[in-house]
Amino acid sequence: MNIKFATFNLFQFSAPPFSWYFKKDRFTKEQWEKKLSWIKNQIKLLDADIIGFQEVFSIEELKELCKELGYEHFLSVDKPKTNAKNPTIYKTTVLALASRFPIISNKNVRYDIDSIKKHNFKEKFAFSRIPIKAIIELPNKSKIAVYVNHFKSNRLNEFEYIFNKETSLKEKLEKTKIALENDFSSVLKQRLCEASSLFMDIKESKIPTIFLCDLNDKEFSMTIDALTNKAYHEKLEEDKYILFDAYYHHEQKIYNPHPEQKSIERTPTSYYFSNGNIIDFIFISEDLKDRIVSYEVFDEHLKKNQDGSLLESDHAQVVCEVTID
Repeated sequence: MNIKFATFNLFQFSAPPFSWYFKKDRFTKEQWEKKLSWIKNQIKLLDADIIGFQEVFSIEELKELCKELGYEHFLSVDKPKTNAKNPTIYKTTVLALASRFPIISNKNVRYDIDSIKKHNFKEKFAFSRIPIKAIIELPNKSKIAVYVNHFKSNRLNEFEYIFNKETSLKEKLEKTKIALENDFSSVLKQRLCEASSLFMDIKESKIPTIFLCDLNDKEFSMTIDALTNKAYHEKLEEDKYILFDAYYHHEQKIYNPHPEQKSIERTPTSYYFSNGNIIDFIFISEDLKDRIVSYEVFDEHLKKNQDGSLLESDHAQVVCEVTID
């Protein structure tokens, strides 16, 4: 059977009268209704069976919205923290998962002590957002593992190198060695510890696995190697992956073929000062990489405004359809 998965960063999903981070940052009742209406329409457009959400403050409101749209099964494994002096101000976001199919269990993802030591992480480690790991039973009785995550934000400092498809893992490690050894990039170190811990958990999976995330890092980044590549952890001579970027395993369509067209440009999912970035990903386990039916990026709202709108989202949504026996 074919199953659609989506990742959806909701961009400050905070119901009034609550604020996000600062008291002044909150929706009016009218603005909130507009945001809810847009999200509902977008979810209908995505028509995904399973959706991973990021930037969730108001859990119950999202649960109710999803239920209205036919998603009877909902999971969030954490609660957002509020300001100690003003409990109507949220300080942290959480993740959520909505599914048309039963969530039969949710598992804790523990941080990997060896990975923390390897990256010389000196402070007390905790995931920036607690990841979701859900086991879902499909109508054909197959079971799948679905992870949802939102990695630590990229601060764009000088040690946050930009790599390309040709950059080897060895080159990446050499370039970032000084930054990591001397604590010049604590955010990168945090992301690598998170990704490594998730890798250690995912490699034990015995069932098809889907990873839905806002990576907060660029395509071909070392964070992706830490999440997907055994060679990052075991010092292998060649890359050996346990997860694969679904984008590269679907048939890419050229809607306006031209003799001089050399390649298909990947659609950005977010923009920073007019620069398009791919930071929203769907990764799949090896047993699914030849079963991708379709892969779509829903970015019409960003074509109107690259910065996005608080009444919509500042991210594109990604949907991947997979055949699962």
